[in-house]
Amino acid sequence: MQFAVIISVMATQQKSGYLSSLKKGLSKTKSALAGGMDKIIFKAKKVDESLMIDKLEELLISADLGVKFTLQVLNDLRKDIKERKIKESREIKDFLKEKISGMLTKKNAEILCRNDSPHTVMVVGVNGSGKTTTIGKLAYQYSCEDKKVLLAAGDTFRAAAIKQLQIWAERTCSDFISHQDGADPSAVVFDSMKAAKARGKDILIIDTAGRLHTNTNLMEQLKKIKRVICKEMEDGPHEILLIMDATTGQNGLSQAKMFHEALHLTGIVLTKLDSTSKGGIVVQIIDELKVPVKYIGIGEGLEDLKVFNPEEFANALF
Repeated sequence: MQFAVIISVMATQQKSGYLSSLKKGLSKTKSALAGGMDKIIFKAKKVDESLMIDKLEELLISADLGVKFTLQVLNDLRKDIKERKIKESREIKDFLKEKISGMLTKKNAEILCRNDSPHTVMVVGVNGSGKTTTIGKLAYQYSCEDKKVLLAAGDTFRAAAIKQLQIWAERTCSDFISHQDGADPSAVVFDSMKAAKARGKDILIIDTAGRLHTNTNLMEQLKKIKRVICKEMEDGPHEILLIMDATTGQNGLSQAKMFHEALHLTGIVLTKLDSTSKGGIVVQIIDELKVPVKYIGIGEGLEDLKVFNPEEFANALF
């Protein structure tokens, strides 16, 4: 009984710490969104004032929630005001929080780790998005779950990328596979899959070259890597994660669209949310792409990569 109480207390403390770090990481977005909303609502003389709706529209779009979602939400808001479901301006904040949380939940997905080993994760993204660092953080999370991890250095265009991934492998006690600089990335992937099976690894995480989504040849190479994985593993890759820098805003969304068209992404990892006031891009990604956000990066520490929880994210915003 005492053990159960201790576990319960530890779980509560862990969740409290998670929420605290989440709120801290999203503080810039919260300040811009919730802070701006409070000013608009406070200054409104009456709840149906059209000027207030116009200002809310400008605020939501500037936070990167997207024009489509913003117009839809504000149309619903006007309807509720007209039907007197909302009578006081302070209720508007709760209304918007509920709408945002509802949208985020529509395409929510659990982080699954299949029993058929190795669980293969292909990681893609442009240079500077935090791709290799995120791979290291993922390896750390899996290692903490006593999973045996193998990292594959599929970014053979940059010697620095191979070295960086090797350092992460050492830090997270993961195995590491690489070829020489400039080698065929598909060959690295093929060898890493053979090695993961032979060594009984639970998780195989494959790095790929950071590339511009507009570079046709490089995007074709990503497709080739995926085909190699599929050939060696009928249902692989189990995950294709796009690492996306939240600070890039609309440009990041166009990146996501092209990567999704080429590879059929299973999820997005949104990094550097602590560095931007436009965290609303999460809503726009889910609304427009129908691809779930699986992790969010809210700091530079190993434990600052968090599994995305829609309700907690919405709460942290407000």
